[in-house]
Amino acid sequence: MPSGKTLKLILYEVLQYAALIIPLFVIMERFARLIHDVKGQDLTAYWLVVAASVAYVTSVTLLVWVPLKYLILRRRRFISEITQWRPTALAYLILCTLPCFAILIASSKVQVDRGQTRDHFAELPVSLVLFSLICVDIIERIRPCKLIGESDSLDSDFDIHGPVLTHLDQVTTVTGQLHADESQNGLTQGHPEARNGSTSGRWQDLAGSPSHSTPSSRAPSTAYLYSSSSRPRSHSGPLGFLWRKDRRSEVFVESFLFWFDTVEMVRVAGDQSVFYSAWVFPVYILAFMSTLRMVITPHNPLLCFAGVALQDFPFLIIRVALIVVFDFVTPVLYPLKNVLVSLTFIYFTFLSKLRLFRRQSMF
Repeated sequence: MPSGKTLKLILYEVLQYAALIIPLFVIMERFARLIHDVKGQDLTAYWLVVAASVAYVTSVTLLVWVPLKYLILRRRRFISEITQWRPTALAYLILCTLPCFAILIASSKVQVDRGQTRDHFAELPVSLVLFSLICVDIIERIRPCKLIGESDSLDSDFDIHGPVLTHLDQVTTVTGQLHADESQNGLTQGHPEARNGSTSGRWQDLAGSPSHSTPSSRAPSTAYLYSSSSRPRSHSGPLGFLWRKDRRSEVFVESFLFWFDTVEMVRVAGDQSVFYSAWVFPVYILAFMSTLRMVITPHNPLLCFAGVALQDFPFLIIRVALIVVFDFVTPVLYPLKNVLVSLTFIYFTFLSKLRLFRRQSMF
């Protein structure tokens, strides 16, 4: 009987391969029905498109997907040394997402040229293509951890632990320090050698004399030393389940939140007024450009810049243009999000480092 690791590997590979071929087959079949209707119920055109989809999936599986997976699983040197980007994600975007978006653009072009509006593919782009893309992203993120029991490897890779109180110490107040200084001034008058910088004078008496550690010279304040690598103490009791968390479940939430902006952009392309116009080209092109962020590893510092350059700034421009031309086809919340993310990135990355913004008198 195969081991648990083997079963998990088979499950992940089957899911990723299903996410690769299902969107292609579904969209190509729907495109074939569109060609069949546009050409006057021509079955030959329908089966030609279906045959082309089968040939394409077979070719990319045998020539690209299977060899790439073999190299990754065998941990070949030039593959194992890749740590800043994900080859599987790049292959998926090129082999599946790009052809799907190209077919959607071709569907719009075919109907506009024929003067017909039969199918504007309103549901497929959002529900199928991007859902499969999110599934591939989740599988790549959750692959290092085990599926049963407590998570270990994922926590060590992705958790950012906050500061935890590990040590308490009393801090001398200014009043207490002044009293100590006055006492030491009286002591140093009887010990002239302390004026020459000897450590046996003022500071030695201050550190060694117990009379200066009285409660009146101590403040009730405390100094805290934090440890960023410590874990918070677990909570128990009948409501202890409210404090429990697992990074494996959080990966699913983070992945969907990561793609919501792209999902909304592709949803706008499914609007009839946009789909049957020339604006469908820049919308799908920019949407695909935003998916290239998946190639970068989740905690790569380059991901922040890629999010602004590939998503927020281009999406802001195209959304403002769409609102001007087609009215509010997209909620105002999304362009506001794009402008805030772009401005804060520029400010905190570049402007805050200028001398003008480093003055102590400001804020």
